[in-house]
Amino acid sequence: MTQQLKGLEPQNIFHYFEEISCIPRGSGKEKAISDYMVQFATDLGFWVKQDEAYNVYIKKPATPGYEKAPTVILQGHLDMVCEKNKETVHDFEKEGLKLYIEGDYIRARGTTLGADNGIAIAYQMAVLADTEHPHPALEILMTTDEERGMTGVANMHPEYLEGKLLINLDTDLEGEFLVSCAGGLKAYIDLPLQTEKTLLEEGLRITIKGLLGGHSGADIHFERANAHLLMGRLLYNLREEVPFQVQELIGGSKDNVITRECEVVLAISKEQKERVKRLVLGIQETIQKEFAAQDAGICFYCEETTLKDEVFTKVLTDQIIDALVLIPNGIMGFDQNMKGLVQTSLNLGILQVGDDKVRLGSAVRSSVPSKKLEIVAKLETLSRFLGAELTVQGDYPAWEYREESTLRDLALKVYKKLYDQEPHVTSIHAGLECGFIAEKISDLDMISFGPNVKDIHSPEERVSISSMARVYDYLLHLLASIQ
Repeated sequence: MTQQLKGLEPQNIFHYFEEISCIPRGSGKEKAISDYMVQFATDLGFWVKQDEAYNVYIKKPATPGYEKAPTVILQGHLDMVCEKNKETVHDFEKEGLKLYIEGDYIRARGTTLGADNGIAIAYQMAVLADTEHPHPALEILMTTDEERGMTGVANMHPEYLEGKLLINLDTDLEGEFLVSCAGGLKAYIDLPLQTEKTLLEEGLRITIKGLLGGHSGADIHFERANAHLLMGRLLYNLREEVPFQVQELIGGSKDNVITRECEVVLAISKEQKERVKRLVLGIQETIQKEFAAQDAGICFYCEETTLKDEVFTKVLTDQIIDALVLIPNGIMGFDQNMKGLVQTSLNLGILQVGDDKVRLGSAVRSSVPSKKLEIVAKLETLSRFLGAELTVQGDYPAWEYREESTLRDLALKVYKKLYDQEPHVTSIHAGLECGFIAEKISDLDMISFGPNVKDIHSPEERVSISSMARVYDYLLHLLASIQ
């Protein structure tokens, strides 16, 4: 371990965060980190269980004087989104993250940081190892595969837990307390892959990059550009001017990430090559003006390349363009009760070519179940129009607001006393595991909070050092107040 965070205080949370950052833990690849946590708890002498989904359950007894206090569950997820810049060489399945400090922030070189939700795991480990601060009986729940579809928490064993108070540590803004969240699902439109030989002579690679990207729920209200949608506009405008066929198409691979980059290789005629380049520059200028305020780094790049023998058929090329132009994306409606809160949205985060299909995958989110179904109806209609197949997976429930909450009242009281300021109580337009947990454990009182983490799910992800320390201190005070 390189110990880039050595010297930061409190030492324990930063030590544990750096420790887990050395262990690859992408979604679906959590066995190593899960086994590590089992050994960690075993070494401390605590009761620990690991289930078939590699979720980990740990129990720590109450400190003296807190034996009669209600048991508290601390919950976070083990996995992280694995995203990197195109030029970054990094194997997420074999290599740990390369951490560094920049001012008040911890970052990773060219990759996501995994503060979502490594911060929760570091807090949980620190609380387990702590011998100085008082607390009630604690149950630690570390779940898996949250980022791909919450399959870990969906398959958790509630019988391993007794607590009726739960603190979720998967929030990314200090001073903000989440009390409900949206539900969601994944929707995939699959077009049959059809290729043919072409009479077009030249290959031109067009790359769209420089976008900010971000989390498809927590950042959707910023209305940043989506590289897939920009590619659709580019291809639509080119189709109006010159004949071409698509040879390659490389987009995003995660539906919960606002896509930052997209690449296409076009087969074009030799005499149209320079004209296409000029058209691309013109379209780039238009889009740069549109997004100057919220996504100023957008750039289009053209590069001549070798043309392969087979390209997408003209029919498939048109289907892809039509799909990218017509597919709904972004904010679809705002909450009627909470001003400024997005109610319903979807994000086209996947654009991939497989052996037999071209897949467009969207993350659909809404706090209103019927609105989720309305979006699915739109995607189903679009799929029929395109001659494509729609698949819906990973439907997860919303976390509904609880009118009376002892935990919420206490959390706010402790925050006001500690910082002499009012916290912000709100909902989030993103999926938290709280919805699944509430379905499995009846009458569960929950709240969610965490430190300042910016640009999650992107290589710009970073966590505030000072905020991370303050929120841990707050967590210790909150646990001490539960008697």
